[in-house]
Amino acid sequence: MSISPDLANTAGTINSEFLVSGMTCGHCVSSVTEELSTIASVDNVVVELNVGGASKVTVASSAALDPEAVLAAINEAGYELVDAAL
Repeated sequence: MSISPDLANTAGTINSEFLVSGMTCGHCVSSVTEELSTIASVDNVVVELNVGGASKVTVASSAALDPEAVLAAINEAGYELVDAAL
């Protein structure tokens, strides 16, 4: 799994994008957002829900994210990390 940092790096913020499968509704978005928000240095999570496909999840953080922590958070929410978005 790779992380795509520096997509819009402003004021020390690192934006990383991920593709997550299995999300179908607002509750799914809330669950993923809540779990990812527990990772140290995460400032914001934005989910572009794509019902029936992989949803794009953008995580803004003040430091590089630990890929294992991201994977664990998404799994804890009940969804599957497809890959980091390119």
